[in-house]
Formats: sequence, structure tokens, C-alpha cells
Amino acid sequence: MTVTSTVDRLPPADLAEVTALADLQARVDRKYIVDRDVVEAVLAALGGSAAVLEIEAERAFDYRSQYFDTPDLVLFREAAQRRRRQFKVRTRSHGSRSELMLEVKTKGRRGLTIKTRTPHSAAAGDALDDADRTFVADIVARDNVVAALVPTLTTEYTRSTLVDRALSTRTTIDEGVRCTDWRGEAVCLDEIIVETKSAGSASVTDRVLWSMGIRPVRLSKFCTSLAALHPELPSNRWSRTLRRYF
Repeated sequence: MTVTSTVDRLPPADLAEVTALADLQARVDRKYIVDRDVVEAVLAALGGSAAVLEIEAERAFDYRSQYFDTPDLVLFREAAQRRRRQFKVRTRSHGSRSELMLEVKTKGRRGLTIKTRTPHSAAAGDALDDADRTFVADIVARDNVVAALVPTLTTEYTRSTLVDRALSTRTTIDEGVRCTDWRGEAVCLDEIIVETKSAGSASVTDRVLWSMGIRPVRLSKFCTSLAALHPELPSNRWSRTLRRYF
């Protein structure tokens, strides 16, 4: 039995409600790497305002993201160096939902993560067409970098999404994480990634985890897995996470 099956104890929320309550395209993210027992303890501690995203009677969804970078990994290196203008580009599919999106993640003031997205043509597959590149370039204003983007890393995992109806925060639970680079080499994470998403203040999930002595970790599925697969890359920013979990 997967850990996501334990969310069956929570009431359902449909996609429209989750989007209305906690779309959070500009947000603070906190990530934790935990085991199944911790997730079950968190679920048991959540108050009556917690609900789980349910679509067509399903509560756990297979996610697949294709990340893009330049052949010399400019976007990875800028993230490793904490450059102010860093950004990420990916396409994402959500399991049973046929919709495919192109997403650009940038950093705003006070460390907020800002996500901008648009539909991506399934005909383009794991590639960016001219319309995609124009969309990205209009956001980041770096035409030369955008023109050089190629498929670099694929991530796959199963996700359940919780929403707090009182505080308008979200918590995602990702398990079975597998990341595969452009050479076909892969790294897997046995533990579970719990991520909280809020407008700034700590969520109930954060406070429950803190009360258990569990603190956020530096983790990026894109950057940390690339660093694990390619030890020659700069990785000081994620070194503690790499040593402990990869």
C-alpha cells in the first residue's frame, strides 16, 4: 500500500475548489524529505479544514515533467550560484488529465516562487516549438538562452494534493520519484517529498513537521538530481541533501 492511500480518510475537494482556494502561482515553497510514518502522523494531526484533491474518484496522480536547459546547463549553473535572474522551464502532464502545460518558474521579491504557464501542444512532445520559445522569452527576456534550450531531465512521481480550506494553503505528497537525464541515466528517491505552498506564513503541515523536529531541506528535483547524476557539477547549495538522501 502506498502512502498516498492514507489520504482516503480526508474529505474530497474538486479541482475548481483547490484552484479557487489555493492556486498560489506566487508562493513560498518549503520542502521536506520524510518517511511514510511521518506522513501518516501529519495526516492524523491535520484539522478538520483539510481536504484532498479528487478527480474522477482518483486521489493520487502520476506526474511527468520534462525540464529544459542549454547543452552547457546554464540554468542549472545559475541556480547553483543563486543568480538573481535564474529560471526553470518545463512541460508537465498530470496523469489521467490529458492537459499538457508549459511552465516557467522565476523568483520574485522576498524569495517568492512565481509560476507562469500556458497549454503545450502534445504534437511537440518533449520539445519546444516556436510558440513555446516565444512564451518563455517574453517572460525571462533572454532570447539567446531560450533559443538554446533542449530536453535535459525527466521527472516522474505520484502526487496527492491536500488543501487547507481555512488557510488557503496547499501540501503535496510525492512518492516514487525517479529522475532521468538526457543520457538515460536515472536516480531514484526512496523517501517521500512533502512540499508546502503558501502565500508566506507557515501552514499547518509546516507547524506539525516542525513540532516533530523536522525542518525544510534544500531540494530541487531538477537541480539536486542533476547534481547527483553528474558529480562534476557545482553542488554546494544541495550538498547536505545529496549526502543524506542520494
